[in-house]
Amino acid sequence: QLQFVESGGALVQPGGSLRLSCVASGFTLDYLAIAWFRQAPGKKREGVSCIESSGGTTNYLDSVTGRFTISRDNAKNTVYLQMNSLRPEDTADYYCAASMGWCDTDWREYDYWGQGTQVTVSP
Repeated sequence: QLQFVESGGALVQPGGSLRLSCVASGFTLDYLAIAWFRQAPGKKREGVSCIESSGGTTNYLDSVTGRFTISRDNAKNTVYLQMNSLRPEDTADYYCAASMGWCDTDWREYDYWGQGTQVTVSP
């Protein structure tokens, strides 16, 4: 059974940090590009970050550049999103997604999705 499970979301104060994890079971992440998307209430889903299958290329949404870091551990079949200097505007449900192709900002290009983890940044 294919499954993609995110964890690590929480309520955190502005300026705080969180690390999101995305673990795959039933399939290997080795040859997949993995992205993190987020969706806040009433807003469109947006790509936050993506890492190619090799791990050598990453990209970020402009507003998170310098604050968020994506990484992958293929041996653990896991992708991480380290989020530092969190802001209230980072509040959203965060989803990981896998693509059999390249990183893409269009969520429709992704083949596997997790159920999401909620991040709330508030005083």
